[in-house]
Amino acid sequence: MTGTLPFAITLDPGTSRLNHTGTWRTERPVYLSRMPPCNHACPAGENIQNWLFHAESGDYAAAWAALIAENPLPAVMGRVCYHPCEGACNRGQLDEAVSIHAVERFLGDHALREGLVPRVEVPPSGRRVLVVGAGPSGLSAASHLTRMGHAVTIREAGPLPGGMMRFGIPKYRLPRDILDAEIARILRLGVTLELNTKVTDIDAAFAEGFDAIFTAVGAHLAKRTAIPAHAAGRILDAVTLLAQVELGEAPQLGRRVIVYGGGNTAMDAARTAKRLGAEEAMIVYRRSRDQMPAHAFEVQEAEDEGVLIHWLRTITDIDASTFTVEKMEIDAEGRPQPTGTFETLEADSLVLALGQDVDTGFLARVPGVQIAKDGVIAVDAQMMTGRAGLFAGGDMVPAERTVTVAVGHGKKAARHIDAWLRGTTHVKPPRPALAGFETLNTWYYDDAPQTRQEHLALLRRQTGFEEVTHGLTEDTALYEARRCLSCGNCFECDNCFGVCPDNAVIKLGPGAGFAIDYDYCKGCGICATECPCGAIQMLPETT
Repeated sequence: MTGTLPFAITLDPGTSRLNHTGTWRTERPVYLSRMPPCNHACPAGENIQNWLFHAESGDYAAAWAALIAENPLPAVMGRVCYHPCEGACNRGQLDEAVSIHAVERFLGDHALREGLVPRVEVPPSGRRVLVVGAGPSGLSAASHLTRMGHAVTIREAGPLPGGMMRFGIPKYRLPRDILDAEIARILRLGVTLELNTKVTDIDAAFAEGFDAIFTAVGAHLAKRTAIPAHAAGRILDAVTLLAQVELGEAPQLGRRVIVYGGGNTAMDAARTAKRLGAEEAMIVYRRSRDQMPAHAFEVQEAEDEGVLIHWLRTITDIDASTFTVEKMEIDAEGRPQPTGTFETLEADSLVLALGQDVDTGFLARVPGVQIAKDGVIAVDAQMMTGRAGLFAGGDMVPAERTVTVAVGHGKKAARHIDAWLRGTTHVKPPRPALAGFETLNTWYYDDAPQTRQEHLALLRRQTGFEEVTHGLTEDTALYEARRCLSCGNCFECDNCFGVCPDNAVIKLGPGAGFAIDYDYCKGCGICATECPCGAIQMLPETT
């Protein structure tokens, strides 16, 4: 017999119209990548979910490499960042947020123990960049610019690098061996550091042959306030106190110390006073606890160590060791108002912790540079000042003054400086839609409470500068990383593959994800409905 066999269908399902979806499908599933809320909330712009993915598999080197691609100071950041990422973590609505900062610290410490060093993988550009200030923003910019192929010199006015990380954060929060080791790793990339070298003339620096300059001077100047004082005793500012302690020149504060202010620096000053031998360390703050700018855990740790906090009080007069304070009350608009009721406190020293300013005097005569009344520098979207090639970041520009924000500024500035030096413009890629809690199927995830970091015994905390908070072990770091829900991004759980009634989901292999064979997909949406992490979206059929 010759010719075509008389069968309605063949044995090849790919040639039969009856085995294909008809034209009645109205929606089709599409795999997508949403923005995890932790990534979105990170001031340093870390791809947190990405490095957690590597960490939960035990590949700490890959996790660390992904981490330092955005932040070159992970062991520092894991200790001093106030982790807004955890406040945004979707897991916090399920049980408790992932302890992201603790895993970051574990990875940073692991890299220091193992001697991991990033590679400079691009050829030298032949361009020279000067960074003014060896604080978190300057160090971050120097690291990124060096890895982009540029020759970087940091000039630091002080005797040691680190900026406010060293002179504003006490050792009990940030051990100096950790800080020094992470700075040393950045310098090993080829960064030149010149200490005790204050930059006073920007034009002269450009004349030396630098192609771009990034100014990142920290807020080292303490703000003052006018308090009537008839015969005041010892009055100093918190920034000076913390710097003197760092340099081994701690002043004699006496038995009783008052710290005036309500920020994190006030907490550090009061806790430091206790460690220096003060029997009583008191904080006077004119607002309520809820309005205090210090972070809640900092306040709690200070109180645990015996620091007394006088809320709704303001100092009105000083007479030797007697301080007159007026009670305040909060009005309907949330502002403190005087009550006319006074009381007295006794103290040997007063430490002012009322905020800090940046010394921008060296920029005042630079043509095109605009300095606002509050002392910050005006920069454009590329972080460049009005003087071509002069960029600024960190405490010098309008922003929240934290280590994390400063590190993020350093990275952002480096990308813009690199583009400017190459004659292009850095354009930030658009952000995908946020992976909200409502996009998750949380019943797929087991309950797993957050790992608590242990703390140093209270007596040792009160009498020395040993690190207060302990890190995670490898077991607890793995457990904590595995608590990540992978919000908005496929982690290859195979759920879509298993629930598809038409076998239309195709596995592309480990790490490659999945694809949909639309010849067989009916558009029922079961895969999207059952995806644990919200990585599948149903879109209207357009073809």
